[in-house]
Amino acid sequence: MKNIRNFCIIAHIDHGKSTLADRLLQATQTLNERDFHDQVLDDMDLEREKGITIKSHAIQMEYFQDNEKYILNLIDTPGHVDFSYEVSRAIASCEGALLVVDATQGIQAQTISNLYLALEHDLEIIPVLNKIDMDSAMIEEVKDQIVDLLGCKHEDVISASARTGAGVDEILRVIVEKIPAPKGDENAPLQALIFDSVFNSFRGIIAYLKIINGTLRAGEKVKFFATGKEYEADEIGTLKLELIPKKEIRAGDVGYIISGIKTASEVKVGDTVTHVGKPCESAISGFEDVKPMVFAGLYPTSTDEYEDLRTSLEKLQLNDASLTYEPESSLALGFGFRCGFLGLLHMEIVQERLYREFDMDVITTVPNVSFNVTTTRGDVIVVHNPSGLPSPNIIERVDEPYIKAQVITKTEYLGTVMKLCLDKRGTLISQHFITTDRVELTYDMPLSEIVFDFYDKLKSISRGYASFDYTVGEYHPADLVKLDILLNGEPVDALSSLIHREHSYDFGRKMCEKLKDLIPRQQFEIKIQAAIGAKIIARETVKALRKDVLAKCYGGDISRKRKLLEKQKKGKKRMRQVGNVEVPQEAFLAVLKMGD
Repeated sequence: MKNIRNFCIIAHIDHGKSTLADRLLQATQTLNERDFHDQVLDDMDLEREKGITIKSHAIQMEYFQDNEKYILNLIDTPGHVDFSYEVSRAIASCEGALLVVDATQGIQAQTISNLYLALEHDLEIIPVLNKIDMDSAMIEEVKDQIVDLLGCKHEDVISASARTGAGVDEILRVIVEKIPAPKGDENAPLQALIFDSVFNSFRGIIAYLKIINGTLRAGEKVKFFATGKEYEADEIGTLKLELIPKKEIRAGDVGYIISGIKTASEVKVGDTVTHVGKPCESAISGFEDVKPMVFAGLYPTSTDEYEDLRTSLEKLQLNDASLTYEPESSLALGFGFRCGFLGLLHMEIVQERLYREFDMDVITTVPNVSFNVTTTRGDVIVVHNPSGLPSPNIIERVDEPYIKAQVITKTEYLGTVMKLCLDKRGTLISQHFITTDRVELTYDMPLSEIVFDFYDKLKSISRGYASFDYTVGEYHPADLVKLDILLNGEPVDALSSLIHREHSYDFGRKMCEKLKDLIPRQQFEIKIQAAIGAKIIARETVKALRKDVLAKCYGGDISRKRKLLEKQKKGKKRMRQVGNVEVPQEAFLAVLKMGD
């Protein structure tokens, strides 16, 4: 056990984590040349297309130093703020972390938040300065930033280039020297932490675990703490690029267990596995619960696919523990699920994965956050959905969630970034200059304001240099109104939104204009209205497609023409009563692009 090292790689998005992982795998000859390709641990097509890591990936490497063999268990983590739950799970199952900083960009918001997460778990931090081969690398300047942040010495920062492989040997040497071996007792009762799982259609659920104490052998009876269910360990082993079966895995090892479990709800990430005959006394603690930030409804395009969507979400949740869902129904869309996501990118990825992995085409409603509504009787109701808002006459007040936003930007973009934060109802808490040309701003902001396009706007006004991270704050009272969209007087609940009163008129007008462009013309006139309660605040009209009934009238008496027009008018009126307005999928997505 003294020769095992468990570590993860943490960094801001696009600072070179996955490329560094590739070099470590090559340096330890874990992969042969035939199996190797760039971003080898990013096994989803989506990850390669977008150039981001979505899932944490565990892999075991063998490394020889001073004629001794060391087992290195590496977990490569995502960098985007929406996947920080993956990072927290990776950190909980490691003893050390490589903190990678891009020499061309310096320390950014996610670098700091991931670092604090690692320090909370008492991980040994090894700072790595990556991309030193780039022409725009600011090596000494960024080293100073790392020294200021960590309080380490200049010579402790390893200079490396994941692209060329420079510094990789030194990283491996320092991992062995500095990261402590796992603390655990092989002879104690079995105690293993499940940190991820995946569904295999032939073998059932494969659970990935880290053994804290004890030894697990193939064929033994095991029990899952959270569900209390008992299983037989059909196959156990360690994780390389494929699963490597073993007779036993011991304390300190990271491996997998296959027990032929077919029901997704029986395996929970963060659960503890122990022996049936000699169980451990308590479950492993310190695994944080996920807090969804953004809520949206997912509905099948065809109502008879509801059960298929439920099964797909169950299987997807196995592999993405930060996804939460519960059934709901909508007048416009039928039966579906209200899902909780960690952010808009997470929502987009879930939609895409449902389509690619399970062939599920879904309609997504307007994303929103949850609000606490206090009624005149003093009851507090949690509202995830605008349609769940009580009538205005019984609402005492509405509280909305606030976040503590941390923005790091170059000083030349300071003015525009501050204006953006003020426009989003942010309150400046602190301003701190990290270096002469980099400043860190801390704002109190309503979560509902950053859900839609804050991240995109921040990137565009700062030319990609500003970085953003946030932590959940408290609830504060807000002047919110429910904005309804009516089509021919009928409200479409899937397009309703809860919005700040100041922005409601502007938002309602834009929404009507956008829907006018997107809703196809019918044989009858369609009026699109935005309303707050009974008050209409904006209106647009989709003109009817007209048949020229006067074409056959050449000359003749005017009364004949008038008679034909009256007849047409009655027909249009009747059609409008029985006609159905089809709202295309683009209309539901249009709301996300309202700022464009």
